[in-house]
Amino acid sequence: MAERRVWEERFSEWFAEMLERAEIVDPRYPVKGLYVWLPYGFRIRSRVISILRSLLDESGHSEMLFPLLIPEDLFRKEAEHIRGFEGQVYWVTHGGREPLDVKLALRPTSETAIYPMFALWIKSHADLPLKVYQIVSVFRYETKMTKPLIRVREVTTFKEAHTAHATEEDAERQVREAVGIYRRFFDLLGIPYIISKRPRWDMFAGAVYSIAFDTLAPDGRTLQIGTIHNLGQNFSRVYDVKYEKVDGSHEHVYQTCYGISERVIAAVLMVHGDDVGFCLPPIIAPIQVVVVPVLFKGESESVDRAAREIFETLRSAGLRVHLDDRDLRPGNKYYYWERRGVPLRVEVGPSEVREGRVTLVRRDTGEKRSASLGELAPEVGRLLDEISENLRRRAADLFRSRVRDAGGIREAAELLAGGGIVRISWCGSEGCGTAVEEGTGGRLLGEALEERKRGACVNCGAETEKVAYLAKTY
Repeated sequence: MAERRVWEERFSEWFAEMLERAEIVDPRYPVKGLYVWLPYGFRIRSRVISILRSLLDESGHSEMLFPLLIPEDLFRKEAEHIRGFEGQVYWVTHGGREPLDVKLALRPTSETAIYPMFALWIKSHADLPLKVYQIVSVFRYETKMTKPLIRVREVTTFKEAHTAHATEEDAERQVREAVGIYRRFFDLLGIPYIISKRPRWDMFAGAVYSIAFDTLAPDGRTLQIGTIHNLGQNFSRVYDVKYEKVDGSHEHVYQTCYGISERVIAAVLMVHGDDVGFCLPPIIAPIQVVVVPVLFKGESESVDRAAREIFETLRSAGLRVHLDDRDLRPGNKYYYWERRGVPLRVEVGPSEVREGRVTLVRRDTGEKRSASLGELAPEVGRLLDEISENLRRRAADLFRSRVRDAGGIREAAELLAGGGIVRISWCGSEGCGTAVEEGTGGRLLGEALEERKRGACVNCGAETEKVAYLAKTY
């Protein structure tokens, strides 16, 4: 396999080129920041979504679908929230040629659309907890340079979950459950991550606090791939979402929300890439195995027949398999499927037919091995499991190697120049956080959710147990 050099050193160009060559999306739609999901990319997207749906459904969430348009008066009710999104909102001002009495926002996120409905549905403690989610498009006027799947103006794969609870303690429990769901989700995809509690100045607008999952792109910048927000009673007070308690009194509900976008698809593509292209984990690969007949004159018929039998054997075993019987040179077919990240290739030629065997080629390592036709399906299954584990381990090892510790601002700046995530001790104050960001040119991702280490704040020297993450970000 090619060394992982272009993939890292020219990541932006590599990513754009591979999205095109693998036919994931087409960014040439005539509105900046919007793009078209192509069939192969859409199948990857669908498999990722199906995993997320399963995790949410089995944890008691119900899928719903709320309207795209939000009346301006509802949207502006939560002042802090609107301040956080006002510069990103698309507004609908006309219906046909007629000006609208009330402007309509294209949802940048759906709190202000969903919570007025919660107020209608929630009456008593028996209605709680309420846990719903939807997977929809949201629209944000992204003014920075757009990048397919990473910085877009239509987020086409926005999973947002919204929950309501009777007590603050139950809302806290829900935050922990959401962290667990995201852990399982990213672990299944083999995406390594850190979890941080965002600093106060970088929280979701209207939240009590925000938690985020971040991974690393090959160029050393972090990519936020999931967020979880404890909203307390901030929104329920604004939208008057109350419930009747057992004693007959009324109280506003406590709420949480959490979201994931198509950045997770960008992440799974980038962390499992190399110079050739993408290398898909079998769990989301639209095609897990491609069968390539290697034809020679005079023996084409027997090879073609064997290839079709192999295809049917693997399909009957429940695998997502494709037979590439196009009139192309085998080498061209190999490269075509390697770029698309198909985990395993089965080659069958005249010698394999005579011996009753096939050649199996792994996409992740390039390793070749021979397998008998009688044991083909079990061997392929074992190899796909090995590929999944290797991709996960390889991505985790690379990620860990790029998380380093710094004892001061100068050292942190030097480490950040080479990319990756820097761990520092931080007292938690905004003043020290600002000083760290200004002194390093990085962004303080916040306090590590699950790490504690006694040390001195890198700016003020105060003793602290808080560990913070610092990085350059997308």
